[in-house]
Amino acid sequence: MISYEVTLQAQPQLADRVQRFMTESHIPQIFVTGCFREIRFSQASAGRFRTAYQANTQADLDRYVQDHAPRFRAEFLERFPEGVKITRETWVQREVWR
Repeated sequence: MISYEVTLQAQPQLADRVQRFMTESHIPQIFVTGCFREIRFSQASAGRFRTAYQANTQADLDRYVQDHAPRFRAEFLERFPEGVKITRETWVQREVWR
């Protein structure tokens, strides 16, 4: 399993708008692409959010990055051109203990 994680650090005055945009529009539209089997949206503190996109394969993530990510990134930056720091990481699951 591949986990693609995006962390957002929004300035306080933008935090509510960022959260609404992510949950009401951005994430649901990404989920419809079919590239991810699950998406989790979490909040650590005021204005700090993490979205974890779970892909079954690297090919699924690659398809998202090539075919869909440019449009979604542009839409986000159009709505929030300043005031939100974005970091992205890809994680490959190696082991699971249950």
